[in-house]
Amino acid sequence: MRYKINWDALGIGTSLICAIHCALLPLFLSSLPLLGINIIDNIFFECGMILLALGIGSFSLYHGYKKHHHNPLPLFLFFAGFAFLVCKEIFIHAETWLLVPAVILIISAHLLNFRYGRVPHPGLSKEVEH
Repeated sequence: MRYKINWDALGIGTSLICAIHCALLPLFLSSLPLLGINIIDNIFFECGMILLALGIGSFSLYHGYKKHHHNPLPLFLFFAGFAFLVCKEIFIHAETWLLVPAVILIISAHLLNFRYGRVPHPGLSKEVEH
């Protein structure tokens, strides 16, 4: 039996992990720097999470676009969300205000890609006559 990875589910999970890291970790784990552990404001960890989200999201959404639905909306939503995510790293003073739309757009893109991939596209389906 062959196992198939659901890239949209993986992208949604990665986005949620990133959102939890960005929003909740500073609230609950603010004592980590006292222990010598600093992942809250670690630029390498932040960039790694962003690159991971970009890699998984781009692959997932491009695959869905190319192979299943040919609807560019999920790609546009993803890259708009990704732009907010990058801006969040640049404009630190507005981090929360940029994080919320980034997460909403990225997760919406994956959900739409998943839904569009499950609905047959009129131009891609071939009718079988009996």
